[in-house]
Amino acid sequence: MGLIQGLWAMLFGSGRNVVVETAEVFRENAEAGSARAAEIQAQAMQQFGAEFAQARVGWFDRFIDALNRVPRPAMALGTLGLFVAAMVDPIWFAERMQGIALVPEPLWWLLGVIVSFYFGARQQAKTQNFQRDIAVTLARAPLVVENIKALRALRFDSVGAADTGHDSRLAMAAVEPSSNPAIQEWRAARHV
Repeated sequence: MGLIQGLWAMLFGSGRNVVVETAEVFRENAEAGSARAAEIQAQAMQQFGAEFAQARVGWFDRFIDALNRVPRPAMALGTLGLFVAAMVDPIWFAERMQGIALVPEPLWWLLGVIVSFYFGARQQAKTQNFQRDIAVTLARAPLVVENIKALRALRFDSVGAADTGHDSRLAMAAVEPSSNPAIQEWRAARHV
């Protein structure tokens, strides 16, 4: 019994777990890895936030911001322009496409990487803005629910819509006979 107890104390005693420590040599601790990844992500976001916190008021900053907005519309309009050129002058278009056929494959790969990074960054920015908008919308949900309840209470067919409350003049006016000829004729027809 003492041998087994000594073995257990050696493996798991004194606040240490030799099995876990040995396994972590060969495989990363998932929880610690996630904590490190979250810390790195938080630091990167803090750095990006500090970079973009400054207001851009100079002409150069405005020019660069405008220049950054050019590639997407230029590529879309350029592609539409290629379709128009192919229909207007097919021979001219075919000559240009023969030139494109001579572009080496590594250059196509480089173009693909550049375009995917550009659009990937824009997609990430749009996704983050969308998530922020969703959070703002969800924060407004309780107020919207209360407003809908208040509006539904104002409907003519809701319970208590005709209640006069504490207004005695309105209550008396509601029970006072009407001088509407159609209602008088209807009442007379019912009492016959």
